[in-house]
Amino acid sequence: MTKKYDAIIIGAGAIGTPISYELSKMGYKTLNVDKRHDAGEGSTAGSCAIVRAHYSTEDGVATAYEGMKYWLDWEKYLGGVKDEKGLSKYMNTGSILIKSQGHDWRKVQRHYDAVGVEYEEWTNEDVIRHVPVVNMYEYWPVKRPEDPTFFDPPTNELEGAIFCPEGGYVNDPALSSHNTMRAAENYGAEFMFNVKVVDIRSENNKVQGITLEDGSRLDADIVINCGGPHSFKVNQMADGVFEGCNIKTKALRHEVMHCPSPQGYDYLNDGYHMSDGDIGCYYRPEVGNYFLIGSEDPDCDPQEWVDPDEFYSGKGEPGRNNQLTKAQWKAQCYRLGRRIESLQVPEQPKGVVDLYDCSDDWIPIYDKSDLDGFYMAVGTSGNQYKNAPVVGRMMAELVDAVEKGLDHDNQPFQYELKYIAGRKIDMGFYSRKREINYDSSFSVNG
Repeated sequence: MTKKYDAIIIGAGAIGTPISYELSKMGYKTLNVDKRHDAGEGSTAGSCAIVRAHYSTEDGVATAYEGMKYWLDWEKYLGGVKDEKGLSKYMNTGSILIKSQGHDWRKVQRHYDAVGVEYEEWTNEDVIRHVPVVNMYEYWPVKRPEDPTFFDPPTNELEGAIFCPEGGYVNDPALSSHNTMRAAENYGAEFMFNVKVVDIRSENNKVQGITLEDGSRLDADIVINCGGPHSFKVNQMADGVFEGCNIKTKALRHEVMHCPSPQGYDYLNDGYHMSDGDIGCYYRPEVGNYFLIGSEDPDCDPQEWVDPDEFYSGKGEPGRNNQLTKAQWKAQCYRLGRRIESLQVPEQPKGVVDLYDCSDDWIPIYDKSDLDGFYMAVGTSGNQYKNAPVVGRMMAELVDAVEKGLDHDNQPFQYELKYIAGRKIDMGFYSRKREINYDSSFSVNG
């Protein structure tokens, strides 16, 4: 017997769970399906879960700053729902954006002013006072250790930094998705794990539901693709959806390193999240008094686009699976070693490898599709985790408006932010039909 839902959401990670939560609160009967064994155990589990406001577009800044307000009061967002696993914690360290040639920080500052982001301008001396292990020399352009000029002594100093006191990170991104799942279940949402979608069924250009690998058919008038790195494969299952997207998505392999803090420095408790375009890295505290070090995708770092099925099955080409590569370990740790001269880089790599779901311009697609009833919240990896609670509500309202007759392609839905008074997000900004947005950083910074 085929089971019927109002909306089926493919994926139960950082984006899929808040969409089900918000739709369920609006009275929709929802089901999330996921290949993994529990909520948040896909690429969400590998997220650095950084929460910061700096983006290359004003709408990006506004959405991120709105998201901060949810993380700052996580229990309120969940509606007081308890989780047997406990609640994830927002570590409000503050976020430091280094003023460098690697970031268009003046544009970011203009966006901060336009949106009303709270921030402080710090001198080099201010940065060193707050983070005593760093130096503020300029090492631009970003290089890799094999470059013969990598260790040349610096001759210039940086210009300081912009400090946002509400930035930080979530200590357990998988747990945060589990929390949101429990909140959604409180409103009747259902979740199904260890299942694989093999078909998006439709008739007369209207979605009918999904078919699972075991042949099970689940019906719904609404299907939402939140498939993370598999998002492009899900779109290809639905008639006309992939072809109807001017902006496409694909899976990018990314490595994040864990390196011990210098002796005598309690980075875990005293450290900040820092975005350092001068060395092409971002970093934040990690359990065990480690630096978590990610690449900001400078030109010198290779990009490895992969098949997510091969990656997660371990069948990918050597060097393209989920094992750290020593070359990238060395590049990211050594670059941080230039900023922190007392950093002791061990020989054995330690960290996380996972996939980003990247759009052509690194700005996500939050949109309907050319197939009636089929929606997308894709291209989100690397820089959208922080926005997940906002995206949940934004997508739920979009779906509701379109299902009630809104011609979103010609009159884009205007989403009114909850915490930033008087500001709306024109969701045409996230359209599948848009042209590539060249204001983007084309990197993890969004």
